Amino acid sequence: MFLSARSARRAVAGAVGTGAIAGAMFLGATPLAAAEPPNCTAADLAGVASGVSASTSAYLFTHPDVNWFFTSLEGLPREEVRGKVQEYLNANPQIKADLTGIRQPLVDIKNRCGDTNGDGLADS
Repeated sequence: MFLSARSARRAVAGAVGTGAIAGAMFLGATPLAAAEPPNCTAADLAGVASGVSASTSAYLFTHPDVNWFFTSLEGLPREEVRGKVQEYLNANPQIKADLTGIRQPLVDIKNRCGDTNGDGLADS
């Protein structure tokens, strides 16, 4: 069973949080006139998120077992996906550490720029 591109992105996003870019661009991008810390614009977030996405893709291509695991989640309810991902990562601490490291730039931009509303950008 293979995942559609959309489902594969969803499964991986659940593990590494790359969905932040969509929220920033469509749900809460602040105007440029708002006082924001430097390098905290939607463009900055998009750049970081695209780098994380590319790194995640490269990791999955070079780790077929991990790629297969996320691919195997096709069609499962979101709650079940979350549970299976958590179980898998808990049982595979090196994979968890690898994916956490790949995601770190998104965490860093969130910490630097603030994210009180969950959209990846500082509130105005």
